[in-house]
Amino acid sequence: MLDAIFHPGASTPHSGAATPRSTDASSEHADSADSTNRHQDIISMTMPRPQRRKKIVVAMTGATGAILGIKVLIALRRLQVETHLVISKWAGETIKYETDYHPTNVRALADHVYNINDMAAPIASGSFRADGMIVVPCSMKSLAAMAMGFGEDLISRSADVMLKERRRLVLVARETPLSDIHLRNMLTLTQSGAVIFPPVPAFYIKASSVDELVDQSVGRMLDLFDLDTGDFERWNGWKNE
Repeated sequence: MLDAIFHPGASTPHSGAATPRSTDASSEHADSADSTNRHQDIISMTMPRPQRRKKIVVAMTGATGAILGIKVLIALRRLQVETHLVISKWAGETIKYETDYHPTNVRALADHVYNINDMAAPIASGSFRADGMIVVPCSMKSLAAMAMGFGEDLISRSADVMLKERRRLVLVARETPLSDIHLRNMLTLTQSGAVIFPPVPAFYIKASSVDELVDQSVGRMLDLFDLDTGDFERWNGWKNE
């Protein structure tokens, strides 16, 4: 007792033994928690991340060839690619005139659909992670707007985003013959990174129907996005009859 009074720093045998044991237990608990956290971090780093679905923006303008855009949507749906669709006013009219589809049915083929005047849509921003865009069919009016960087609607703005973000932009240009203005606009877009894709029929496949020619063109368009439709015969050299 006197020792405790005159030497306050001194501990009794019991108190001196208890304090180190308590400190050691806390330290061991902290080390164990750190080890668990490190182990969980290693597991999370080594585990494969879930694969993100590919996202393609599809735009349809008023040029002839609406069936090309419809077939592209059907193929992308089958390939489980997430589609973001914009249909212009005249594309809607062309769909009704040239095909047995109605614009409502075509919109139902896409995962997401936007109004052409919705400039606040996700695809109008470069921060939206799309893997590319295809304008099919692409009118010369829309192509001219893209060449000039004139983003007056969601189609031309989304195309501008693809160019500035250095992403794949495929323009299925439907016009013939071509003026020097058309050709200059195509050259400008090509130099900016776009791909001009006139849907030229591949007669070497000896198609028995227009549908086969369309499927071949659609397959070649989607080749540009590293997607294989498997819907057409590829060239394998001359065949002996």
